Amino acid sequence: MTTATETGQVFLLPDLGEGLTEAEVVRWLVAVGDEVVVDQAIVEVETAKSLVEVPSPYAGRVAVLHGAEGETLDVGTPLITVEAATGPTDEAELYREEEKAGSGNVLIGYGTPEASGSRRRRRPRAATARVTPAATAAPVSSPPSTGRRRPPRVVSPLVRRIAADAGVDLHSLTPTGFGGIIVRADVERAIGERSAPAAVTESPAPVGGGGERIPLNGFRKAVSAALSRSRAEIPEATVWVDVDATPLWELRESTRTATDAGPGILAYLARFVVAALKEYPVLNSRLDVDRQEIVLSDTVGLGIAVQSERGLVVPAVLGAESMTTAGLDAAIRDLTARAREGRATAEEMAGGTFTLNNYGGFNVDGSAAIINHPQVAILGLGRIIDRPWVVDGEIVVRKITQMSFVFDHRVCDGGTAAGFMRSVADAIENPASAIARL
Repeated sequence: MTTATETGQVFLLPDLGEGLTEAEVVRWLVAVGDEVVVDQAIVEVETAKSLVEVPSPYAGRVAVLHGAEGETLDVGTPLITVEAATGPTDEAELYREEEKAGSGNVLIGYGTPEASGSRRRRRPRAATARVTPAATAAPVSSPPSTGRRRPPRVVSPLVRRIAADAGVDLHSLTPTGFGGIIVRADVERAIGERSAPAAVTESPAPVGGGGERIPLNGFRKAVSAALSRSRAEIPEATVWVDVDATPLWELRESTRTATDAGPGILAYLARFVVAALKEYPVLNSRLDVDRQEIVLSDTVGLGIAVQSERGLVVPAVLGAESMTTAGLDAAIRDLTARAREGRATAEEMAGGTFTLNNYGGFNVDGSAAIINHPQVAILGLGRIIDRPWVVDGEIVVRKITQMSFVFDHRVCDGGTAAGFMRSVADAIENPASAIARL
């Protein structure tokens, strides 16, 4: 979305899809005074879903950056002002038409043809642009009134859906968003005024501890909502077992050479999990609450919990059911590396059907994990350490790990969960035999 001022074209933060209404400015890829071309990436923003590079629909000179790095901007508020060297390009016109039509191509090239001759130019990562307070406060003029009843200005499809579901007439609202945009708070205020009883004035409760307040960014808000939903909706149960991982450890060591480290422990575990899911497919599913049906998945999107700078993310190795141990090892290493940099794809972030969590990397033994909704189960592996263990009646030192399994009790009972756990545990304790059967 764009608007014009006397100083240039103001590009507003576009609709990011999936009901997202805000984004945090992570890194500016241009600075005031830079020349930009159509489709050039100008800023990297972080949404609740992923990191996104936003391209410019205009060519010209950067006049204003409307937000500092680390600042959260609402959809529909100014992002950047560009002093156009020429009129809007054909690509920009195409973008606006697609935006009006509800096209999903609002972030990837704005629907511009792939054959476009424009090439993206990017500032070096080390050259970070900073924004002065004066720049962030630059005013934007509103379009003049024509005297006709204008359609309500709503950027987010989520806001439109909330209004439609509640029967709120968007024309009746007073917009509070930048430039006359109707935002979610406007709709919710109208709903509250219509249904809420007379307010009772109360004194605010005292707040103790005048310590620092840290606002939740978009990512943490999404994590909070997802985890709260999981805890609220899923009647989960947890089972765990101590496993002798010595045979698997020895197998992994035997495959290492001077030039090839071979598959890691996690790759073997992933292979055993995929095999166990074939035995117990109800655990590779989701629950359709509305229709009261368990929906089995015919593929395995193996979610891998990854600790990134943004926090814990769970991208998925897609098509894990068709991969060998070596293939899983390569896929997991590639996926985790990209996820730590915020480069996992939207499909990978949303494609998980079952989650594997190696919390042993944090040097802990166990965890009562939270299921990654709408999945129905999560398997966790603790650290592998030397412990005394009884083998053939004698106490010996073995490499022991604790495995915990959390499942949705609505889709199965303890017998199924225990069977799945034992399938994975038995494969860890006798990996050669398990691999031979795969």
